Amino acid sequence: MSKKIIFTNGLIDLAQPRLGSKVIFKTDDFFASAKRIIEPTAPVFKEGLFDKNGKWMDGWESRRKRTPGHDYLIIKLGKPGSISKVDVDTSHFNGNQPSMISIEASNSKSNNIKNFKWKTLVGKKKTKANSQHIFKTSSKSVFTHIKLNIFPDGGVARLRLYGSISKKNNNFGKKTINLASLLDGASVIACNNEHFGKAENILAPGKAKNMGDGWETRRRRDKGFDWLILNSINGKKIDKIEISTHHFKGNFPSHCSLQAAYIPSKQSSLSIVKSSNKWKTLMKKTSLMANKTHVFKNKLMKNDKINFIKINIFPDGGISRFKIFGKAL
Repeated sequence: MSKKIIFTNGLIDLAQPRLGSKVIFKTDDFFASAKRIIEPTAPVFKEGLFDKNGKWMDGWESRRKRTPGHDYLIIKLGKPGSISKVDVDTSHFNGNQPSMISIEASNSKSNNIKNFKWKTLVGKKKTKANSQHIFKTSSKSVFTHIKLNIFPDGGVARLRLYGSISKKNNNFGKKTINLASLLDGASVIACNNEHFGKAENILAPGKAKNMGDGWETRRRRDKGFDWLILNSINGKKIDKIEISTHHFKGNFPSHCSLQAAYIPSKQSSLSIVKSSNKWKTLMKKTSLMANKTHVFKNKLMKNDKINFIKINIFPDGGISRFKIFGKAL
């Protein structure tokens, strides 16, 4: 069963700009802008493209260092969180990648980087050309800022910081909120397919920019349906559900159904997936239309508590956004 399942385990890239993350300091970005290092798209190589400073590169690249020391940049996370895994990607940097990197983290309310107290997240590690470097971390601490050190100089295409948004400061009171908001800590834990667009995208804020900004599966050539499971904010009194197929015109699902459950104790993602077929029906199998926001009133689980939702799409296709409105527990 697990071979056909993509497990994200609720981890998201905390460095992504749509969370509000941004590069706030860099020692140098002469050859390639530091802000590109957190772009959500995969890095590309453009043959023969040069700008006024040299070869255009899709990432952050500093000049050749002729003085003692090393280059670094600092990222302010849009949402504080804990980091479980780091991906330092040197794609297309060949002969101009750093020889080594290290990563530090800080939890600071100050806007003055001189006041930050840094903790080592990833010690000094060797890097290779045109490669992804995955490092697991053991820290459970919540951080607000990340510092990437490169030794002594060079280029990094992308930095991904996979972790979980801290929910400690969430204070929703009695107001109705979107329990599936990525900004407030909702996350996808598993799906069966995300060939054309990541499942996480449907929880993002705002309207989708294009089809690539939604969840889209490959074309199904066998019987069955596609699905994802999300861990929502603990909620009750579910009032309204919104499912958007914005931008999906010839590739939207014909139908959709929803199941939900409240799981109070911590369980593995695999256990949650295995139990999901027995969850209560939140919305019966309902037809969808192209390029439209569908609004449904919750009639089946009005008084139930929920914190996990399974979205089933028939037989395949794409959804741009999903929202579910209720009261936080």
